[in-house]
Amino acid sequence: MSQPVNILCIKWGNKYGPDYVNKLYSMVKRNITLPFRFVCLTDDGEGIDEHIEVKDIPQVGFKDFDERAPWSFGHGWLKVTSFAKPLYDLVGPTLFIDLDVVIVDNIDCFFEPEGEFRVIKEWDKRDETGNTSVYRYTIGAHPDLIEKLKENKEAELAKVRNEQEYVTSHLAKQGKLQYWPPGWCVSFKRHCMPKGIASWFKPAQIPKGAKIVAFHGKPNPPDAIAGRSGKWYRRVLPVQWVADNWK
Repeated sequence: MSQPVNILCIKWGNKYGPDYVNKLYSMVKRNITLPFRFVCLTDDGEGIDEHIEVKDIPQVGFKDFDERAPWSFGHGWLKVTSFAKPLYDLVGPTLFIDLDVVIVDNIDCFFEPEGEFRVIKEWDKRDETGNTSVYRYTIGAHPDLIEKLKENKEAELAKVRNEQEYVTSHLAKQGKLQYWPPGWCVSFKRHCMPKGIASWFKPAQIPKGAKIVAFHGKPNPPDAIAGRSGKWYRRVLPVQWVADNWK
């Protein structure tokens, strides 16, 4: 058997419960034929499926790191700990997946394209910004992203709005940034929802060729299943395919 690939996620705080981790593991298991390790970096492993490898979020040397709130400048930045070298005993190609996604097709293909760092092209940006809901890299390949923050955190934070701008802008400058083929990763709000008044009469659909649907902001997968938009100005009818896949 060949060396397994890694599927990595992070759960911190109480925004998402262990059910999100367990459902992500279940979706991956149904939609991959490659041997794989599924690893969750977390501050609380309670309720996470016993088949998932649960490991502490790495302490990577920031002065404001403590057990209660790992990084005071925002938990989204915890993704940068995925670039720690070493990262426990993990080696090789690794696919990071956010917890608020629904996998709707086989994901073997995410390990096929060449490239040092593959990521979603941010849908509403014209610059190089990537969306880090789904990215692939090799364990230990980019520890400089952590070191740069440690050396001059305030200056680096002042340049960007969030972690994904920081990560993708620096990797783009190094010539290491590439994107997934268009359509593999889609936004539920942008690509699945009918436009305008049609959303009152038609449920969301899976675009042809989509592999992973990202639920950024509102609604999240449980909202879509129940037909809750999370916003007064947006109508979402109950979505059966989300219920069929998010389990």
